[in-house]
Amino acid sequence: MTAPRGARQRAPLVVERLAAEYRGSARELCALGFATPFQLLAATILSAQTTDARVNLVTPVLFDRFPGPADLARADLLEVEEIIHSTGFFRAKAKSLVGMAQALVERFGGEVPTEMTDLVTVPGVGRKTANVVRSVAFDLPGLPVDTHVGRLTRRLGLTKATDPVQVEKEVCTLVPETEWGALSLRLILHGRAVCTARAPRCDRCVLADLCPSAGRLGPVRAAPTRRAPRAQT
Repeated sequence: MTAPRGARQRAPLVVERLAAEYRGSARELCALGFATPFQLLAATILSAQTTDARVNLVTPVLFDRFPGPADLARADLLEVEEIIHSTGFFRAKAKSLVGMAQALVERFGGEVPTEMTDLVTVPGVGRKTANVVRSVAFDLPGLPVDTHVGRLTRRLGLTKATDPVQVEKEVCTLVPETEWGALSLRLILHGRAVCTARAPRCDRCVLADLCPSAGRLGPVRAAPTRRAPRAQT
C-alpha cells in the first residue's frame, strides 16, 4: 500500500495496528497493580522516575498499611518514606502521597475526582497523572503523554510538538476519544519493545510501512506482518 501522507490519514492505521498488536482495554493494558481509583492514583504518583515493577513491589505494603485516603491522610511522613524508599525521590513522593490523601478527604469527600480541573489541584497530580486516572480507573477520555508517547507520535508524524500538553492536544484531534487511553499505553508498550529511543527495531515494526521515520533510525521491514492478536496475561 502507498504510505499515507498526512497525519489524519495515518492516525487510524496506527490505532488499528497497535490495537491488534497489544490487545486489551486501558485498564487491562495498565501495568500498575490497583483495585481502586485511589490506589491507581497513589501508584501513578509513585511511578515517577522508577519502573512499574518496582512500584508493584511497594504498593501492596503501602495499601495494607493505609487502605484508603483517610488512613493515608493521617500517616506519619517518616513511615510512608520508609515504605516507598526503594522507588526513589521518596521524600517528595511521601509528601505528595499524604498531601493527595488529605486533599481527597478535605475537598472531595474521600473520593478521587473524575474531572481534569479537579484532579490537577491535588498535590502530586499533573496532567499526565490525571489522564492516567481518568482513562484507566474511570474509562473516561484521557491521553497521558510520557516520553515514549511523545517520541513515537513525533516519529510517526502525528505531531511535531515537544511540549507534552501540545502533543496531547494535537494527537487527540486525530484519534477518537474512546481510543485515547489505550492508545497511550500501546504506544508505551511499543516504545519499550520495538521503537526504542536509541535503537528502534524498524524491521520488527508493524507501523514501518507508514512511518515517516522508518529506515532513518533503524533497519526497515518490507511490509507489516499481520500477526494474530496476542492474548494478554
